[in-house]
Amino acid sequence: MAKSQQTFNKSEKEKKRLKKREEKRKKMEARKLEKEESGKKGIEFAYVDHNGNLTDTPPDPSKKIKIKAKNIEISIPKTLESDREEIDPVRNGKVSFFDTSKGFGFIIDSENQEKYFCHVSGLVDEIAENDKVSFELEKGMKGMNAVKVTLIK
Repeated sequence: MAKSQQTFNKSEKEKKRLKKREEKRKKMEARKLEKEESGKKGIEFAYVDHNGNLTDTPPDPSKKIKIKAKNIEISIPKTLESDREEIDPVRNGKVSFFDTSKGFGFIIDSENQEKYFCHVSGLVDEIAENDKVSFELEKGMKGMNAVKVTLIK
């Protein structure tokens, strides 16, 4: 004899589904009865006025603005040459720490007092602690790195 394919879990889910359907049908009938008793129709049409609000009256056609599709721009605004600020990429600073055996150190920027990592591969001249240097910044794995480091004489 074959075992029944209808499990307890399946039958419970089916009961819940049927119960939900019945509740939905009862709510719909209750809304219909309420509508017939009160005589209210509700908003048959919803309009959007010139401010973007929903109303039951049509919007005033005199306030309608026509826009051509070719005039709509979806992009980042173009920057003009006059709007751009010239930023000098070369910065000045002082070497706060440098380990020649390991080949790295840190430079403190003279403008904002921030520390930047410096590796021996980014050096143009040999540097030591307390030297005044000029450098450029480059994005590294853990933050900004000082590259093209040269001594200021």
